[in-house]
Amino acid sequence: MQRIGQADVTTELWLIRHAPARHEGRLAGRRDVPCDLPGAEVLDAVRAAVGMASVLCSPALRCQQTAAALWPGVEPQLEPRLWEQDFGAWENRPFEELPDIGLMPLNDLATHRPPGGESYAEQCARVAPVLRDLAGQGGRIAVVAHAGVVRAGLSLALGSVPAGLAFQVAPLSVTRMIAVPGGLWSIAGVNRVFG
Repeated sequence: MQRIGQADVTTELWLIRHAPARHEGRLAGRRDVPCDLPGAEVLDAVRAAVGMASVLCSPALRCQQTAAALWPGVEPQLEPRLWEQDFGAWENRPFEELPDIGLMPLNDLATHRPPGGESYAEQCARVAPVLRDLAGQGGRIAVVAHAGVVRAGLSLALGSVPAGLAFQVAPLSVTRMIAVPGGLWSIAGVNRVFG
């Protein structure tokens, strides 16, 4: 568990990655693409696992579509700091044309910045204040965002930016973190998928 500052309430954060993006084989970090929603059975299972919650959402279309499918009629709060990592010149490039950086040590990978974009460490610095603010609110909060945002939350809870990069984050998966009184994070579940 990682200390987050003083909190006198318990907050459950349910970090939900959006449904599969229609990226057409091209990188879509900041590119605004729709998603392919699953059937009602999967959506019902995710909704049942998370329960009723306040909903915070990345402004990305794929995140808003996912939130609307999970909680029809609920207007999520849009938070621009929850956008995916900015991949700069790599945006919209076919996956097969991207450089292979997957074998970089995690410390180097965390600080690697695509040309004209931001590093994962910079994304974490952008996302962490949002999650810290949510931690002090109490109750159950669903955050519908991107794989990078979920990893940033895990990095925050672990107290290590590079550590978050070790996690897989599947589309429409749920990661549950708890901010407990005394200012600590607890990771209650990672990358839970349904169906």
